[in-house]
Amino acid sequence: MEIREYDSSDLAQLTSLMADLGYPASIDDMKVRMERIESNPNYYTFVAEKEKSLVGMIGITVHTTYTSNEAKIQITSLVTKRQYRGQGIAKSLVKFVEDWSIRRGCNFIYLLSGKSEKRVIS
Repeated sequence: MEIREYDSSDLAQLTSLMADLGYPASIDDMKVRMERIESNPNYYTFVAEKEKSLVGMIGITVHTTYTSNEAKIQITSLVTKRQYRGQGIAKSLVKFVEDWSIRRGCNFIYLLSGKSEKRVIS
């Protein structure tokens, strides 16, 4: 498995992953979202790929706060393709972000989770 930065050629497969996360979307909607995300230097998207197929993704945001001079990393999205769950893919994605953050001098990572009425789990 390879973990790498998202590329716009991943759009269709990323859209499919959003359905596995519980937020189905059209490719057109995801294109708009990803264009906005890619244009913001504080957002990063990494994907896990096996045999040219996306099997997971993690989206992060770099935050500056009022309480510290150090940047903080928020994990904003994390998903593993349904049929690949239980194989440690999400754990590998989080570890990748941990290492990526440390290399950039960020020692604080947080994740907010919860249920949303908009979320559709199939």
